[in-house]
Amino acid sequence: MATISAAMVKELRESTGAGMMDCKAALTETNGDMQEAQDWLRKKGLSKAAKKAGRVAAEGLIGALTSGTKGVVVEVNSETDFVARNEQFQGLVKMIAQVSLRVGSDVEAIKAAKVGDFTVETAISDAIATIGENMSLRRAASLEVTTGVVSSYVHGAVIEGAGKMGVLVALESTGKTDELGQLGRQLAMHVAATNPQALDPSGLDPETVKREKDVLADKYRQQGKPENVIEKIVESGLKTYYKEVCLLEQAFIHDEKGKSVAQAVKEAEGRIGAPVKITGFVRYALGEGIEKQESDFAAEVAAASGQKKPPGDAETVA
Repeated sequence: MATISAAMVKELRESTGAGMMDCKAALTETNGDMQEAQDWLRKKGLSKAAKKAGRVAAEGLIGALTSGTKGVVVEVNSETDFVARNEQFQGLVKMIAQVSLRVGSDVEAIKAAKVGDFTVETAISDAIATIGENMSLRRAASLEVTTGVVSSYVHGAVIEGAGKMGVLVALESTGKTDELGQLGRQLAMHVAATNPQALDPSGLDPETVKREKDVLADKYRQQGKPENVIEKIVESGLKTYYKEVCLLEQAFIHDEKGKSVAQAVKEAEGRIGAPVKITGFVRYALGEGIEKQESDFAAEVAAASGQKKPPGDAETVA
């Protein structure tokens, strides 16, 4: 009986994408023969992950988890929305969020972290092999305060703490924790709805602000306005722009009188019993920034049958 080393198991995992225990079983069954072990996995339908790796994973779930003064949000992608309703995948997302709360937001550190006898990366590979779709831990973020709370909100929740969008808001305060938590959740819902780009104007990319100023100036320059007038118009226009993209200057969605977020937070300090400062926020929307592949069903069918794609827009299957 050949000795099955960890290096052999690792090599087989990398070449097939199958789970670690399945790779060990395959090598044991084939007396350590790598080629036969690969064939053994293929016959069992377990050599899946490597083949799936090239597919675009733009669906999945955003997981958000908080614990007192700390919170994390993670995005775990899959190929189809159907997988988001799979209990194993949901459990994977929750587990990854728990690990992130422990080790931080570095994706490689999360994947290398141990959960029992396995790493998170192994758990992802095993889920790929079992469920049959490409999956990936795309990104993670964390917020923490010295004193106060980090609140979360999940939009389009599929299970508790995981859905189509996740938001964290960090509030620094020595006030009442329960009242602070309620305000934090309201602010997280606001961030989900309005998608601010920064906390205040100082947090905006200078290039973005410059581009906005140039657009405004050119617009009124073309109308023949004198430069001194244009300068004042641009200043006014920037104030309006800041109200649209800066969290503290946005109109608070939970206030019918149109108070800004900054004003709403100031008002809340009375019931919280201490000054409140928003120190940061994170908003993850599922699949944002991923270029999804558009499939051509007619072309796929034609390719499978060895025929040319039928003419016209109609997609027919003989």
